[in-house]
Amino acid sequence: MPKVSVVVGSRSDLELAEEAVEVLRELGVECEVRVLSAHRNPKELEEYISKSDAEVFIAIAGLSAALPGYIASRTLKPVIGVPRSVKLGGLDALLSTVQMPTGVPVACVGIDNPKNAALLAAEVLGLKYEEVRSRLVEYRRRLSRR
Repeated sequence: MPKVSVVVGSRSDLELAEEAVEVLRELGVECEVRVLSAHRNPKELEEYISKSDAEVFIAIAGLSAALPGYIASRTLKPVIGVPRSVKLGGLDALLSTVQMPTGVPVACVGIDNPKNAALLAAEVLGLKYEEVRSRLVEYRRRLSRR
């Protein structure tokens, strides 16, 4: 089954990570959550990235939001950044996430919107896995009925 890794820089970000996990599990996508900081434990994070069998990474970060870019600079797998509102309404994290240099792309969803990150990760996986694509189609149908 496809796999998504949700990485957060600190335990205070776990609440948002759980929102992403909830959507991924609803879509039948295997996932895991790791607390690894680009600033506090970069060696452990780099080792995790290099050994992970995840096909897509979701990185949730506030303030300088270095985490998504750090991960993207060390893998060719898709990275989806979720800027977190910690200061400045999350604009600092948003700008840090979307303003990556050419050659190190990071997809970015809205501030504090891990559900969209999970859906985007599932869409990426849906290109390869029919069962994920089918679940996404049904998910969208349910949304249209609300």
